[in-house]
Amino acid sequence: MITTVLVANRGEIACRVFRTCRELGIRTIAVHSDADGNALHARVADATVRLAGAAPADTYLRGDLIVKAAMAAGADAVHPGYGFLSENADFARAVLDAGLVWIGPPPEAIEAMASKTRAKELMGLEPLREVTEDDLPVLVKAAAGGGGRGMRIVRRLEDLDAALEGARAEAASAFGDGEVFVEPYVENGRHVEVQVLADTHGTVWALGTRDCSLQRRHQKVIEEAPAPALPDELAQELHRLAVRATRAVDYVGAGTVEFLVAGGKAHFLEMNTRLQVEHPVTEAVFGIDLVAQQIRVAEGHALASDPPRARGHAVEARLYAEDPANDWTPQTGTLHRLTVPEGVRLDTGYEDGDSIGVHYDPMLAKVVAHAPTRAEALRRLSGALERATLHGPVTNRDLLVRSLRHPEFTAARMDTGFYDRHLPDLTKPSPDAHAPLAAALADAHGRSRLGGWRNVPSQPQTKRYAMAGEEHEVRYRHTRAGLEADGVRVVHADARLVVLEVDGVQRKFEVARYGDEVHVNATRLTALPRFPDPVAQLAPGSLVAPMPGTVVKIAEGAVVGAAVRAGEPLLWLEAMKMEHKITAPVTGTLTALHAAPGHQVTVGSLLAVVQAA
Repeated sequence: MITTVLVANRGEIACRVFRTCRELGIRTIAVHSDADGNALHARVADATVRLAGAAPADTYLRGDLIVKAAMAAGADAVHPGYGFLSENADFARAVLDAGLVWIGPPPEAIEAMASKTRAKELMGLEPLREVTEDDLPVLVKAAAGGGGRGMRIVRRLEDLDAALEGARAEAASAFGDGEVFVEPYVENGRHVEVQVLADTHGTVWALGTRDCSLQRRHQKVIEEAPAPALPDELAQELHRLAVRATRAVDYVGAGTVEFLVAGGKAHFLEMNTRLQVEHPVTEAVFGIDLVAQQIRVAEGHALASDPPRARGHAVEARLYAEDPANDWTPQTGTLHRLTVPEGVRLDTGYEDGDSIGVHYDPMLAKVVAHAPTRAEALRRLSGALERATLHGPVTNRDLLVRSLRHPEFTAARMDTGFYDRHLPDLTKPSPDAHAPLAAALADAHGRSRLGGWRNVPSQPQTKRYAMAGEEHEVRYRHTRAGLEADGVRVVHADARLVVLEVDGVQRKFEVARYGDEVHVNATRLTALPRFPDPVAQLAPGSLVAPMPGTVVKIAEGAVVGAAVRAGEPLLWLEAMKMEHKITAPVTGTLTALHAAPGHQVTVGSLLAVVQAA
């Protein structure tokens, strides 16, 4: 019987596994990097071990340190979570060799399926050995790991070598394995997967389907179960293929078999030999705890002969600290507050006041809604996200709400090209026009009436805010009757709540301020100084770092004095295990280059200057 589990992971998944362990009466052990010393998963565990001797970005890839930590802390089992070493057969063997229980599939099954090249061979498929014009477009893909890292779409032969180089570097950084392969790229397909669960007694469950077609950079954003508008015959075929793949490698535990569905046909992608990020939608529909089932299977218990029946529909949205309108740029900073309304499930690795760093994936939380029908689940989830309190860095919340309400998605006509087609419309700014006034009135509350009110008419008070990339100036007055503003009636104003009446309609504005960062309902503003600093201006054509990170590469030919074209890559930054391309803002001459490979940069660091032609 398992009594103490070490989770060889961090963040949301570690917290998720700990929750089930506590319910089962199992003691929990967390491991953490130096950057994660005060992370939530380290705070909630029964015991914690610092993994010393590795850089933060590589800490959770050090299997030797994790096994040593498990032994030192008295664990009798290790749960790998997802990502990092979760699909590493050598790590699984090291855990077993240490006499610990491995809450995952046998190393041989991981070895057979974790390499996507070997998995395709097992399923009777082969990656492309040579690429010709007739093969285009193709997809360069990491042989190990997942989550969109180490993936590149190639539409021109001349771009293949650069794509291979970039994918190898990204895969090596994220998974410690730089092997990549090339396969045909299926345009406008749906990403559909099957959750499997197998025990050591020969029973395999195929727990329905999931649709994960809404993706950015090959990383899933919204997932749902069951996959909508999927013909029963095709769904059954996916189940058969998934069970066949599971049995082919004598699989044990929870896993996922992934497919691209296009033209009524299923194209095998891979088998993920671990728990998936999107497993909560399957849990909701089938009424089971997959982590609890993983532990039971690891203890040798048998599954029932038949899986439970599916009920209703579930949808999950991944909430990221990122700016979708700015090339999905990851965001960092303090997460001041995160709450969602009752009636939905929140899985997160953060609490109010936690810091979002640069070393790991920027996912803040997963929000899951379950309802009798798909339409009800979509409405419940979009409404909960819309009413969620998110104070801190820019997030993809607005994108998620709009995606869930988009007619193409609500009609289940989406595919993996959804954001390629709709991103500009989905990211158009739509700030609340009255948010700056509400922020100003809340800030003015509590100030001395004697300091603001006069016996004779005077100039109004003014405040300036940046909102959705634009500057807004608002005016208000202190009077005997209270605060006044043109065009609206101020019904109530205090530091946290402002009520305005506009055209006979009263609206409430909840206001929170953290330094210069102001949140008014779902609108984020920045309070600007009354008198701007004329020195704090950058030269036209300046390229600044959009995020903290490391310069990993300078483009060939990117030297001072070189002619460059607008949109041409100049350098690449690595942040949160992903490479981010920094391009020339205009066509002209590169007049300054302040970056070099290996340089650490902070947000706003000047990287280069391009003088327009």
